Amino acid sequence: MLTETRTIRVYLLDDHEVVRQGLTTLLDSHDDIAVVGQGGTTAQAREDIDRLRPDVCVLDARLPDGSGIEVCREVRAAYPDMLALILTSYDDDEALFSAIMAGAKGYVLKDIRGNDLVEAIRTVSGGGSLLDPLMTAKVMEKMRNPDGESPQMQALTPQEKRLLALIGEGLTNREIAGRMFLAEKTVKNYVSSILAKLGVQRRTQAALMAKELLHPRKGN
Repeated sequence: MLTETRTIRVYLLDDHEVVRQGLTTLLDSHDDIAVVGQGGTTAQAREDIDRLRPDVCVLDARLPDGSGIEVCREVRAAYPDMLALILTSYDDDEALFSAIMAGAKGYVLKDIRGNDLVEAIRTVSGGGSLLDPLMTAKVMEKMRNPDGESPQMQALTPQEKRLLALIGEGLTNREIAGRMFLAEKTVKNYVSSILAKLGVQRRTQAALMAKELLHPRKGN
C-alpha cells in the first residue's frame, strides 16, 4: 500500500527577485515541496505568512526594511508550530544568537548548495534542527550570563572587581586604600579573598588575570 507524501508548503523572503525566482524553481522541482508565496520586504512577509500559513518560512536575515529574524520572532509568537530557516550571507555568532532566540530551526548561508537547502527544509519540517549543538550551548551560556563575564569574574563582588582592576594597574595596597577610601588592612583582606576566588596564590598572577578578565581580547 502506497503512503501519500505530505507536501511541505514553503514561503520565501528575500529582497532580490532573482534569488526568489531561482529558489522557487529549485524547490518546486521536488514533488514534496511547494512554494506557496514569496516576498521582498518584512511588511509583505508578515501579511503573506498570516494569510498563507506555510509550513516552513525561508527568511533572509537582512532586508531593506528590517530583518527576517524579526519576522521569525513575530511569526513564531503568533504561530508556534510554524517553522523557520534563516538564510544569510553572513556567518557570525551574533546573527546566530538572534536567530536561535527568535525560534529559528536553522541558520544557513546563501552559498549553500541547492540540494542541501532542500534537505534543510525537509529536516526542519520533519522535526529536526540544523543548529550546531556547540553553538546552541554558547547561546544558552550567553542567556545565563548576558554580560559575557567569565566564571571567575562572576564570583567576585562589585567591590572586589574594582579592587582587582587597581591591582591590574600595579597599585600597592596602600595606594589602593587611598584610591578607594579603605583601611589598608581592609584592602589586604580583599586581596586575600580575590586571590582565593581566582584560584591563584600571588598578586602578580592576579594582576595578569585582571588584564585578561577585565579587558578580554576579541576573537578568543
